[in-house]
Amino acid sequence: MKILFSFPGQGPQRPGMLQQLPDGDTLLEQASAVLNQDVRQLDTATALQHTRAVQLSLLIAGVAHARELQRQGIEPDITCGLSIGAFPAAVIAGALTFEDALRLVALRGTLMEEAYPSGYGLTAILGLNERELLPLLGSDCWLANINAPLQLVIAGSEAAMSRVATRARQAGAQKVHRLAVSVPSHCALLAEPALKLATAFQEVQLSPARCAYLSGSTARVLWQPEQIAEDLAKNMSRTVRWHEAMVAARERDVGLAIEMPPGSVLTGLARGAFCGSAGEAIALEQSDALLAHRLAERLKSS
Repeated sequence: MKILFSFPGQGPQRPGMLQQLPDGDTLLEQASAVLNQDVRQLDTATALQHTRAVQLSLLIAGVAHARELQRQGIEPDITCGLSIGAFPAAVIAGALTFEDALRLVALRGTLMEEAYPSGYGLTAILGLNERELLPLLGSDCWLANINAPLQLVIAGSEAAMSRVATRARQAGAQKVHRLAVSVPSHCALLAEPALKLATAFQEVQLSPARCAYLSGSTARVLWQPEQIAEDLAKNMSRTVRWHEAMVAARERDVGLAIEMPPGSVLTGLARGAFCGSAGEAIALEQSDALLAHRLAERLKSS
């Protein structure tokens, strides 16, 4: 059985998340030199109100924790990231250097925030399936994430999302929750910023992936540099199909999914997708690297 490293998108970030990273001093010094700023200030409560700081913090944290597992001898067979999580996934897969990822993510966050500085975002809707939710969206809201069959996320303006939320409750939604994301990610509203990021990718040299890079947008495994670059550049404007990606991981014989901090949402989603199989999922946020190591060793001996 195989090991999957998964990397979260925006939402679980929290103040101080960069202060106690494994081998943090080296990685933070490297990131500070590349970005020409003290990245230790990216995870303050004030800084995390901005998309650029959030996305850079998630990139740095994801790479730090994944590399610590690798130092312990735990290597992924597949990497997959939700939204911004695709960038650390590409770094750990060996397709994108950490330095280039820092520059591209800094640009990505800036482009997204400048396009929609306020009044837009994401809202989670639980208890309705895609077929039930789509007719409620109208022309000014979009389906952004399919995290699970009954866990969907919409994108749009605050007013548009509020209207859809009311309709969803009337249609039987169990819960409606505004997410801690300040831009309308994963919909047509970000098509123009995605094109600008794609242009920046033309100046970056990617490498063939050393392990399978599983797209959270298409649920396809990608190996070639041009395919991975296109996936990374455009994922901000594409619907996240996370449930399909986890089903694809299960079908590729993943026996252990390890979610990088912060958060544990992806672990719950993986368990749902793995239901009925022998696969396990753990979050480093809730356990530790030793537990991950024991599970990985058990898989290798099975």
